[in-house]
Amino acid sequence: MRIILGYVAAVLAAYLIGCIAISQGNIAAVVGMGFEVTFSQRLESAQHDVLSMTALYLPIISVSFLIALPAAALVIKRYPNLRRLGFVLAGFVALVAIHLIIKQVFGISGIAPTRTIMGLVMQGVAGAFGGYCYYRLTTPKLAGSE
Repeated sequence: MRIILGYVAAVLAAYLIGCIAISQGNIAAVVGMGFEVTFSQRLESAQHDVLSMTALYLPIISVSFLIALPAAALVIKRYPNLRRLGFVLAGFVALVAIHLIIKQVFGISGIAPTRTIMGLVMQGVAGAFGGYCYYRLTTPKLAGSE
């Protein structure tokens, strides 16, 4: 049960942070064109993106984590002292890989901010946060550690 809860939390965390990063990356491009964007508009945009990308981006993140987290677990079995780093890196790589694979296979960057290194790295950071959530929720508590 802990693994399932960790997986769901990791996917949702990566999705939430990833969508917000996408939203703010798009707004940065608008601001770069000379338009003013208020804080309220930033929040509305982020909320819109989080609610409207569930049909496409959430399932893609889910699949990428279904591949990355078990792959990391196999490595971590051999090197258990790298558990935290392993899941964080797995999340980072999972989200960056989504965009690189889509670009290579279809020849497009489906999400505009990932056309820049900063936008791509921010998606990786979102994945890393998801991987960290997975690590935290699946790490067994030690007796007497609380």
